[in-house]
Amino acid sequence: MAQEFASDRYDTMLYRRCGRSGLKLSAISLGAWETYGGYRGEDIARECFFKAFDLGITHFDLANNYGTPPGNAEIVCGKIVKEMPRDELIISSKAGYTMWPGPYGDWGSRKYIIASCDQSLKRMGLEYFDIFYHHRPDPDTPLEESLGALDTLVKQGKAIYAGVSNYGGAHFADAVRVADRKNYAPITIHQPYYNMLGRGVEWDLLPQTERAGTGVIPFCPLASGLLTDKYLNGIPEGSRATDRWGEDWVKNNLSPERLAMLRELNDIAKERGQTLAQMSLAWLLRLPAITSALIGASSAKQIEENVAALKNLEFSEEELAKIDKLTKTAP
Repeated sequence: MAQEFASDRYDTMLYRRCGRSGLKLSAISLGAWETYGGYRGEDIARECFFKAFDLGITHFDLANNYGTPPGNAEIVCGKIVKEMPRDELIISSKAGYTMWPGPYGDWGSRKYIIASCDQSLKRMGLEYFDIFYHHRPDPDTPLEESLGALDTLVKQGKAIYAGVSNYGGAHFADAVRVADRKNYAPITIHQPYYNMLGRGVEWDLLPQTERAGTGVIPFCPLASGLLTDKYLNGIPEGSRATDRWGEDWVKNNLSPERLAMLRELNDIAKERGQTLAQMSLAWLLRLPAITSALIGASSAKQIEENVAALKNLEFSEEELAKIDKLTKTAP
């Protein structure tokens, strides 16, 4: 029996245009990263994908190296996508990190990017990706080559839109100039690290993406769970912090000073009638430059909570001042 999805799935979700392109993304997108095909299996992945789609999330983000072992996320999620209406979905993947041994299995050469896309399509059982990213800049390969590989994938019909991830502001600006000069497929979207605890893109990257008309979809908008209530009262058993990242991660990221700051942010969220996670997402999405926030989730309940952030994207000047005071000097 074919899976049935909520008939009202598009009624309440917010969709935003990706820069100056014709592409619209749901304001909340769902990513696989360490979760699906990693520390959560196919059943949880299916539950999360289906719940997300029922709530109007249409964009699902992967990369060639996601999952355990690398590539497993694409295998697991590819099975699930086959049970969903493909033309209503935006599926993305990336290439840029180590995938196989030898000189051709990493970074940004033409051979690596094109071979990676072919492998990712095969793992997922897809004919094309809606977005294919260069996952990180390669210091030893000319931008003309890496961006030219993305252009080839678009011309071959293996990708509809080209994107980049983890490019700093100056490097991104160079990439835009190269794409324009060579008449390559435009850089439609950039996926940077951005959240309340990591704000460097505000003065480095965002002015460049706005000038170029490129959409922005931050990854780790909840700072790997720090911007939730999960760790406010200690480290819960079974969390990623205990199961995957270990004691050093806890020491480096949850100092007494950091915890005190997170608790003050949580108080602001409560005053807004939101959880800390919801406020953190709303804080990003208040910016017109942000197309979508890319969440990870290990349960359908988490997705429901995160989507509820869209009910209140307005901030008072006082609230923003309090958040700035806490996060611009964050420990």
